[in-house]
Parts: sequence; structure tokens; C-alpha cells
Amino acid sequence: MDKFQIKDVNLHYGAFHALHDINLNIAPNEITAFIGPSGCGKSTLLKSLNRMNDLVEGCRVDGQILLDGQDIYQ
Repeated sequence: MDKFQIKDVNLHYGAFHALHDINLNIAPNEITAFIGPSGCGKSTLLKSLNRMNDLVEGCRVDGQILLDGQDIYQ
């Protein structure tokens, strides 16, 4: 079983669509790096995994982020 399963995740800051249809599986004890240019969504994705985006007014996450099989947004 994967440690994280990210399924069809979309993230919005108000009307701005920041993440589009993200799908990703991360296995236990796997080292994963998010690499890309400035503004591509690396930090936004990480904030959705640790729920720091809950502190951002108007932020909405659609889809599923499962940690050990449990939806972290339920």
C-alpha cells in the first residue's frame, strides 16, 4: 500500500485554479523530490499534503489525498 495516494486533486485559491488534476502515489520509505520552475505549484502541493493551506482564506481542495488509506480532508 502507498503511503500517500493523491487522486484527481484540484486546488483553488478563490477563482484561481492553482493545481489541475494531480495524480501521484508515494510509497513508504520512498524519497520524492518536487522539481520545477518558480510558480509551477511545488509548494502548493506540499501545503495540501500537510494541510497548511487550511490557513489560507478561500482555498479549496477537490479530489482525494489519502495518507495510509485515510482521506486527510474527511
